[in-house]
Amino acid sequence: MYSESDIENAVATGAITPAAAAALRQSVAEARSTPLVDEESFRLITGFNDIFVTIAAALLLLAVGWIGFSIAGPHGDLNGSEAQGPIGHGVALGGLLVAATAWGLAEYFTLQRRMALPSIILLGAFVAAVGACVFGLGVPMIPQSNGDRVVAGIISVAGLLSAGAAYLHWRRFHVPITIAALTGALVATLWAALLWSVPGIKDEILWVILVAGVAVFGFAMWWDMSDRLRQTRRSDVAFWLHLAAAPMIAHPVFHLLGVMDNAVTPTSGLMVIALYILFGIVALAVDRRALLVSSLAYVLYALADLFRQAGAVSLNIALTALVIGSALLLLSAFWHNVRRMVVAALPGELQARLPALDRPVAATARATI
Repeated sequence: MYSESDIENAVATGAITPAAAAALRQSVAEARSTPLVDEESFRLITGFNDIFVTIAAALLLLAVGWIGFSIAGPHGDLNGSEAQGPIGHGVALGGLLVAATAWGLAEYFTLQRRMALPSIILLGAFVAAVGACVFGLGVPMIPQSNGDRVVAGIISVAGLLSAGAAYLHWRRFHVPITIAALTGALVATLWAALLWSVPGIKDEILWVILVAGVAVFGFAMWWDMSDRLRQTRRSDVAFWLHLAAAPMIAHPVFHLLGVMDNAVTPTSGLMVIALYILFGIVALAVDRRALLVSSLAYVLYALADLFRQAGAVSLNIALTALVIGSALLLLSAFWHNVRRMVVAALPGELQARLPALDRPVAATARATI
């Protein structure tokens, strides 16, 4: 059994031609009676060695971080303000060692071995470690009381430098998830900067996250529109951006509706279902399923509560799972047929910007790492 990534690697190394790869995909698609389009595929593991390397890398990063914190961290019976400075120094040194180690490992496992899962873990460790290092350096400046504003300022600086670190990582290694990490760091920077300048805005955090989520979704669509056939790395970058944007949109919307606060009323339950259908239409139009997955928990909760109120106390969860599970399976089976109807109903100018219908699977190698 050969995976899609195996075929892509064979094309990249010249073992087979792009035309031969396309013919192979066409043959498999016809044999399986499946549409020859990209099913939002992305490479995560190519074998158990990816998991093995990931576990080993995680242990090594944990070790160097622990060693760094132990060297520069507090010693003895320090507490309170006395320990604050050493704790910060320990976090800073630990973060620095983790960042340096993650970069060094990426030079081999990402740049040379091109291993997907270890590359994702190393990228996340590098960006998070840079942020931890900067935050640790700022910890001694935090006052013992009323230090929220100072903390927000330090987080904004740490987020900005983490975004810069992600950009450098992208320039060197081109791991698709890096752009999502960079965007997330910028969102954290924006939120912390707002909190520093307008402390009262913390009560409006849901609205801030929602606006940021819509902006990230727009950024993801920018990447998607530049590769409507989804044949290049740009599509993989868009995949991770959509994955980041979806919870930033879904969670604030449903929490603002108060879905999780009180018992679901028939009105609010219908609103949740209507919103889920709307998310489904958007997901079909852009051919990305992240919105449906991120909002799934809320529609399950709302529908289960409605079944309970209707008298199905013992079967409410089972009935909910039956209805939603069946609907999603049907949608998955007829995804491309339904998508064709949704896209056909949109204005022609918008159709020209969305991912193409019936696009072929990438005939050239799509380097996901």
